[in-house]
Amino acid sequence: MARHTEKKRMKRTSLELSRLSLGTAPLAGLFSGVDDQDSDELINTSLSAGVNYFDTAPLYGHGMAEQRLGRILKNVKEPYVLETKVGRVLQYVEKAEPMPWFPDADPHLQPVFDYSREGILKSFNDSLERLGVDHIDIALMHDAENHVSEAINNAYPVLADLKAQGVIKAIGIGINFCDVAMKIMKEVDLDIALIAGRYTLLDQSAQRELLPYAIERNVDITIGGIFNSGVLANPVPGATFEYLPASDEIIKKAQEIGAFLSERGVPLTAAALQFPLRHPAVTSVLTGSRSSAELLANIADFDRELPSNIWSELEDAGLIERL
Repeated sequence: MARHTEKKRMKRTSLELSRLSLGTAPLAGLFSGVDDQDSDELINTSLSAGVNYFDTAPLYGHGMAEQRLGRILKNVKEPYVLETKVGRVLQYVEKAEPMPWFPDADPHLQPVFDYSREGILKSFNDSLERLGVDHIDIALMHDAENHVSEAINNAYPVLADLKAQGVIKAIGIGINFCDVAMKIMKEVDLDIALIAGRYTLLDQSAQRELLPYAIERNVDITIGGIFNSGVLANPVPGATFEYLPASDEIIKKAQEIGAFLSERGVPLTAAALQFPLRHPAVTSVLTGSRSSAELLANIADFDRELPSNIWSELEDAGLIERL
């Protein structure tokens, strides 16, 4: 069985997640537009290839990602795992602001943080409508770094009620910050956490405390942002790191890792995609694609056989932290 099609059962639920999963921000036109035909083809290619775990959110395309995903999944008979997020609601505004992240999004639909009980319910119910489903497999509290107490005291109880009703099967967080993730994980009973950009070839901060704690608490971990928003895919001047222009220092470090790997016949993109799986806490690696061609390239890199000692060699060279 190819690595990307392997399924791993979650520790607290019966859900089985493909080791490679598909994030839907790019197919909703992150930074530049993607048309419906390309989006539909991408989702269908993912399903045909055996990727069964899909992550989306109201933020992505301001509802567009959920609508596009739901349009395809409603005709799918095979089991799949659907994950969306709460914490933002889409509000209609008369005077629209520019949409730099999602230029194709309806400019009059603005995502607004709302971690009140009513806001969480509205976010969830609106997502059900856009997706065309009556339940969600996994619901994540999204980008709660400035709403920690509200996530713990407002959002989590709502999601726990929905889980008790069978409307969702697992509760988690989707966040970029290890310290915030730890605060929430210590206070509420999470099933899963999506951690973006914190366990990559450039940033191993999640392995210091978060990943061991997840093992201790039986929390599944999905790792996103494995290219750190672009620099690990192509470390050249003008590349992005954490959605901003990468510094010269970051580009140099990525180039050093890439050169080291190249000497051993390992593509940087393949190492970046496979790196998170070295930690036993990690259940799935989430990657976004804008097209079927990008997805198939990611699958090929994910399935590529790497030298068994590649991670220890990177450690010995001082290019990554020791596990």
